[in-house]
Amino acid sequence: MNRLQFETSPYLLQHAHNPVDWYAWKPEAFERAKKEDKPILVSIGYSTCHWCHVMERESFENSDVAAIMNENFINIKVDREERPDVDHIYMEACVIMTGSGGWPLNCFLTPDGRPFLAGTYYPPIAAFNRPSWPQLLHHVTDVYRNRRKDVEEQASRLIGNIEQTNSYFLAKNEAELSGINPFNPVVLHNVFQTLKKNFDLQDGGFGGAPKFPGSMALQFLLDYHHFTGETAALEHTVFSLDRMIRGGIYDQLGGGFARYATDRAWLVPHFEKMLYDNALLVGLLSDTYKVTQQPIFRRAIEETLAWVEREMTSPDGGFYSAMDADSEGEEGKFYVWSAEEIAATCPSAEDAALFSSYYGVEPLGNWEGHNILWCPLPLEAFAVEVGQSPEALEARFAPIRTQLMSVRDERIRPGLDDKILLSWNALMASAYAKAYTALGNETYKVAALRNVDFLLQKFKMDEIGGLYHTYKKVKDQDQAQYAAFLDDYAYLITALLDVYEISLETRYLRQAADLTEYTLAHFLDGTRNLFYFTSRDQQDVVLRKIELYDNALPSGNSSMVQNLQRLGLLWGKMQYIELAAAMLKEMLTGLERYPSSFARWANALIYMVYPMHEVAIVGPAAAELSRELQKNYIPNKVLMGALEADDTFPLLAGRQTQGKTQIFVCQNYTCQLPVSTTAEALTLLK
Repeated sequence: MNRLQFETSPYLLQHAHNPVDWYAWKPEAFERAKKEDKPILVSIGYSTCHWCHVMERESFENSDVAAIMNENFINIKVDREERPDVDHIYMEACVIMTGSGGWPLNCFLTPDGRPFLAGTYYPPIAAFNRPSWPQLLHHVTDVYRNRRKDVEEQASRLIGNIEQTNSYFLAKNEAELSGINPFNPVVLHNVFQTLKKNFDLQDGGFGGAPKFPGSMALQFLLDYHHFTGETAALEHTVFSLDRMIRGGIYDQLGGGFARYATDRAWLVPHFEKMLYDNALLVGLLSDTYKVTQQPIFRRAIEETLAWVEREMTSPDGGFYSAMDADSEGEEGKFYVWSAEEIAATCPSAEDAALFSSYYGVEPLGNWEGHNILWCPLPLEAFAVEVGQSPEALEARFAPIRTQLMSVRDERIRPGLDDKILLSWNALMASAYAKAYTALGNETYKVAALRNVDFLLQKFKMDEIGGLYHTYKKVKDQDQAQYAAFLDDYAYLITALLDVYEISLETRYLRQAADLTEYTLAHFLDGTRNLFYFTSRDQQDVVLRKIELYDNALPSGNSSMVQNLQRLGLLWGKMQYIELAAAMLKEMLTGLERYPSSFARWANALIYMVYPMHEVAIVGPAAAELSRELQKNYIPNKVLMGALEADDTFPLLAGRQTQGKTQIFVCQNYTCQLPVSTTAEALTLLK
């Protein structure tokens, strides 16, 4: 057993039995590297990464390979989800050096942490136009010993390049250079048109295989339709979500979405399920359901959150990180079926034929000799084809799905990554809050509030607002570690605002304000009006990066823009709104040219072009009317509710209602006459 046995990350614990003398990302590794003048090998992955498992089996479990590594390098294992700051820096180095990235990420560093060589997967024997892992180790050892000047120059050059990576996206756009107000509908139209060029009109989503959900780009389309009436934006959102839910990327038995599909038609997923993907998709589905009221979206929300509650929730209300793609060493084995297994589970041959036809089951399999359940046709279209009603078919299929779930539950399950991350938990808390507003299920409200309270308690680092990034309970002992990153604060502030709107408990609003002030003090680069990913207090990385991309996760910066927009109105702090505007101005060039990479930024831009409404509901029925109002999709509003006027908050100050409940709809703090019903309020909000 190596030092990783003392860690809490499931990924690091997977490597605790390797003969490699692994360190975690801790100061003692760097101290030893400097003392012995050895290069550092940092190997980065995550617990549900298929090729990480492959490289471990082929190389890190091999005692001969481990001997080479131990003799010549100080070896560090990093869970990219536990240390995204480390991953960001060295992934950037890999992309600069090789033109691409991925995991496992293997990067060679000088003893002070500067990268000089990086790559991804290496085979045990030279193949795929790549050297073998042992060959690379010998080469790096030779270069480090005999060409040290080249190593130092390369490391300095790479660090300089990493520091410059954002400069292209921060150039001024044409509107700003010409003096025109950059926050105008033309910019949004350009963003929409650029996204539209990449619509997959055959199968939904964007582009070809591999195909990711693109939830933030779809959220932009939904909001863009709300303000402009652009039907193509709504249609593509609805079409894409429908195709995903009917695809193999969605677990037709247990609910929940896999990370991506390997094919264009969403049939074949990469079977890992990530908490954050499902959080973002549940939020999007909740908003889309409010607009369309389509039952398929309601079902996907309910089934996905049932999966989260059943398999991804800790006893004290935290959410686990991920479920692996592999079980028994095979990707997808837990999820796939033979035609014979399906037939044996159905009550009759007729049921088996109907079920197999609807769920795309083929005698020889639809993927590598096995069947992934999916729905080639919508239920309504299939019902017409077989001459039965959708209701009758669903009544036949539901018990079969339940029985198949029972059979599946007897199989060996994929691995569960049970670490609890602040950022991803906050995303899921927001998803539960949104689902509550859409469906009215009280258990969703309870889960959202319980999770946020859990995060505020278990991740607290100090009395001035500092938080931890990761938490796990080990033998009844709370173990939280690593200072929280920008994403942690940004997503948690969003979650606090979201749970305030469903609870009207001002403690959440106050906490959001306090954490915002902490984030401004510890993360903001005042010269560029953008936030660093790491706190000013963090000293264990070679540089502080500013992360801008909305990739699988929204950028902490774009999330802070939306937080500042909301909090500025709720607390009457114009400096917040001005900072949000300044941040967006920095990003206009990037988001206009590459909106799929900056979709959350584009979404925030909408609220600079189409101003927000302030809604205050005051009186004894404030909670009831707030709930009623939020059943509707009103993305451009901030909401406060209280039993009576409260001068602490600008939106509630002076709102005397003489025992009645009234709704005040305002814009830029100029208010319409108060109304007493949500129908009247909705008219004012249009």
